[in-house]
Amino acid sequence: MSTAMNFGSKSFQPRPPDKGSFPLDHFGECKSFQEKFMKCLRENNSENALCRNESKEYLECRMQRQLMAQEPLEKLGFGDLIDGKSETKTKF
Repeated sequence: MSTAMNFGSKSFQPRPPDKGSFPLDHFGECKSFQEKFMKCLRENNSENALCRNESKEYLECRMQRQLMAQEPLEKLGFGDLIDGKSETKTKF
């Protein structure tokens, strides 16, 4: 029974993750953006690269309504989509 000896030695202190966890949208403030993004994924066989504009709009909505921490779009991987500029990828 080695577990009985470990009870008092250390206590686990949980902490939230740095990224990837944010409050639920209980009031549906960004629901239309989420639905638009999910529709895009369904229509494009879950190819998220084809839905980057929708993803960016959804995250912007969440940041504006304080449902996630404010982050620069460049840091979230949308630097090429700022000011309406969209980088088109060439397929070989």
